[in-house]
Amino acid sequence: MRVFLAGASGVIGRRLLPLLLGAGHQVTGTTRSQERAAQLRSAGVTPAVVDVFDAMAVRQAVLAAAPDVVIHQLTDLPDVLEPSAMAAALARNARLRLEGTRNLMMAVRTAGVRRVIAQSIAWAYAEGTPPYRESDPLDNAAQGDRRVTVDGVIALEALVGGAPEVESLVLRYGRLYGPNTWSADRTAPPALHVDAAAHAAFVAIDRGAPGIYNIAEEDGFVTSGKAREQLGFDHAFRLPL
Repeated sequence: MRVFLAGASGVIGRRLLPLLLGAGHQVTGTTRSQERAAQLRSAGVTPAVVDVFDAMAVRQAVLAAAPDVVIHQLTDLPDVLEPSAMAAALARNARLRLEGTRNLMMAVRTAGVRRVIAQSIAWAYAEGTPPYRESDPLDNAAQGDRRVTVDGVIALEALVGGAPEVESLVLRYGRLYGPNTWSADRTAPPALHVDAAAHAAFVAIDRGAPGIYNIAEEDGFVTSGKAREQLGFDHAFRLPL
């Protein structure tokens, strides 16, 4: 299968690539860096150096790849958690969720891609009674930095789900921990190991009906029962060392 991985050099993208390549998929992966493009090529990936804010460049990259599936793992967050810089980082990430996703979905429609899997988050629910399910409302009354994040999530999910001709799956990930994340150890709920996040996207290539899925450990904040049943999600999945 031909897979277009947007964000191939990101935290989840790097853990997802071995799964895709090991299964024999032909992968085109995006990056903003020529250095990382060389690393992708050496790993067996066709690199696409592209600025996701450039709609024409995204369109050309997706058309050239002619993918069966697009996996959206784009983020714009720093490698190191620095509290004083988080407000600016969250604003950049929200902009990417809106403008980058819009450009990617326009390219998906133009290229006639049949299936899209997109990264979202599982801690944007409005205050209620946990564990939260996918049908529970998001916190569109949030304030401050949280409002910036929630608005970006709402925009991303609307754009991904707004193409009825495309099989769109939104994966609401828990707070990541593990290699190359902000935390080596389990984080505050909802928690999720980065390898389990990558595996969820991998199995969603050919499993599960279109819709939204919580992807997190069962730590009382959200329930991932739908993902376990339809995708075969396993929060204990880890890549070999």
